Amino acid sequence: MVSAFSFVQAQNENYVKENYVKTEYDIPMRDGVKLHTVVYYPKDQSVDYPILMQRTPYNAGPYGEGSMRNALGPSPFLMKDGYIFVYQDVRGRWMSEGLYDNMRPTVGNRTGDPTEIDESTDTYDTIDWLLENLENHNGKVGQWGISYPGFYSAAALPYAHPNLVAVSPQAPIGDFYFDDFHHNGAYFLSYWLATSVFGYQKDGPTDEAWYEMVNPGTNDGYQFFMDMGPLKNADAYYGEDNFFWQQLKSNPDYNEFWQKRSIIPHLKAVSPAVMVVGGWFDAEDLYGPLTIYKTIEKNNPDTYNSLVMGPWSHGDWSRERGAQTVSNMYFGDSISTWYQKEVEFTFFNHFLKGEGDGSTGLPEAYMFNTGQNQWDKFGNWPPKESEWTSFYLQEDGGLSTDEPSGNRFSEFESDPKNPVPYSQDIKLNFTPRKYMADDQRFAARRPDVLTFETSVLENDLTVAGEIMAQLKVATSQTDADWIVKVVDVFPGDYPNHEYVLDGVDMGNYHLMVRSEVIRGRYRESFESPQPFIPDQITDVDFQLQDVYHTFKKGHKIQIQIQSTWFPLIDRNPQKYVGNIFEADEEDFVRAIHKVFHTETYPSKINLMVLPDSN
Repeated sequence: MVSAFSFVQAQNENYVKENYVKTEYDIPMRDGVKLHTVVYYPKDQSVDYPILMQRTPYNAGPYGEGSMRNALGPSPFLMKDGYIFVYQDVRGRWMSEGLYDNMRPTVGNRTGDPTEIDESTDTYDTIDWLLENLENHNGKVGQWGISYPGFYSAAALPYAHPNLVAVSPQAPIGDFYFDDFHHNGAYFLSYWLATSVFGYQKDGPTDEAWYEMVNPGTNDGYQFFMDMGPLKNADAYYGEDNFFWQQLKSNPDYNEFWQKRSIIPHLKAVSPAVMVVGGWFDAEDLYGPLTIYKTIEKNNPDTYNSLVMGPWSHGDWSRERGAQTVSNMYFGDSISTWYQKEVEFTFFNHFLKGEGDGSTGLPEAYMFNTGQNQWDKFGNWPPKESEWTSFYLQEDGGLSTDEPSGNRFSEFESDPKNPVPYSQDIKLNFTPRKYMADDQRFAARRPDVLTFETSVLENDLTVAGEIMAQLKVATSQTDADWIVKVVDVFPGDYPNHEYVLDGVDMGNYHLMVRSEVIRGRYRESFESPQPFIPDQITDVDFQLQDVYHTFKKGHKIQIQIQSTWFPLIDRNPQKYVGNIFEADEEDFVRAIHKVFHTETYPSKINLMVLPDSN
């Protein structure tokens, strides 16, 4: 029996072959390097079409005559509406020439020297060539991409080609020190396997992978990385020839190497219309979409700039699975199809085929409330009406808007040889996903995780915007990581739904609404790490990414604080060393960590709350 998904896939495959012709080109850039580009033309040449392009490090294929993609563009709605679809291997990847550079720096203060190349110039030169050499186009170009292709979409915005009129960076990497491989200075060990994909140069154009993935020999990621020991032991898997591993090891701080690879400072004088898309449960790229949207908004007040955030994990909006679930959470049916048809199609159609005056009928911010399971429209994000509200940690595990009194602290012992797992699942991911909405009961019950909880809420409380953690801490050692989770605790009698995973009950479910880490040495500066002075009370302030979530009446808000999160992030030795990538086994020591909640030293979590919700 053929599944519904397979039938739709076959329909798309037949549609592409029946309605499009594929041609491949090697397009010269200003420095002479040729980028392999695959173009799909509609067979009907009676009208002119806009160009919709994706630039990718992941393969623009299939290559060769007769080999075609099963589907084109961001969605079947756009594919069947008629576009010239363009896919390009970026410089140094697959069938393109040149050397690859992760998050290639954007060139500022340009002189016109043809050796000054970046992703913006490559995009510009590609568009120039397409407009001059393709027929039956209407002169308008759009670009989209998810994840790394999302970065390449964002990287097209500085110094954009005048015919590039609509760009949708989706789950874009904004800065590799805050997306994917790092979060606030902590190395995300969960991306270690991906180092193979991004760390090897190829000899020349190729349609076959030139890199090999590491075979860990087990699905137990926790055990694998514990057995591997300190990060320096990973050299047994990645040698001198893996340039990205060498870069990671040599640049633990937010130095010039990382800073110049950030696209964020270059988002000025943005002329194309922009629609940034992301998922509230995207474990890979959450910093990117939120920061890119906010930066464009700040620097370009007259630019059409919009944001869509849905109940998705990484890239879920590009595929339809029927029920939209993340872990044990169910958010509704056909949400991705609704977005593709009502939002994404409207955006590109308006700017590439319609009036293009910005009157799309879409709001500036289309945001999904993950507590109410509904879409809401906002004229700004964060909403101007949201008010900062402080929730103070209290003695005996309390959490309230009342300032603490007395002279109290909570403490726990953190042992690098027994780190807190980030998930109960036995798995070794290429990249993590499900944990973003996992049940956190297992962590709340560990002695090395502090929990602070409100009383049962008497009214709904909606958090809409940013979250700031402001902790007063002390440690018996000289370094520590600090992880903060914002958790929605469901009532004990909360009913199950049909998508609850085996072995889980939604009664008393601890939904992780948002979480983040900071490597404590970077509490004052990501550029200049500083050790802790043992047992000295110290401020540790850091931002968690935005949320839009209603904590319903009858639920509780919980804050969890811990210092290990393994193997999502690497283990901090807790003894200060200059470079944790070079730490020895004997550097890993136990530590007593204290979190203060006193009148003089109050620790608090600041939430942006909609005033009519409490």
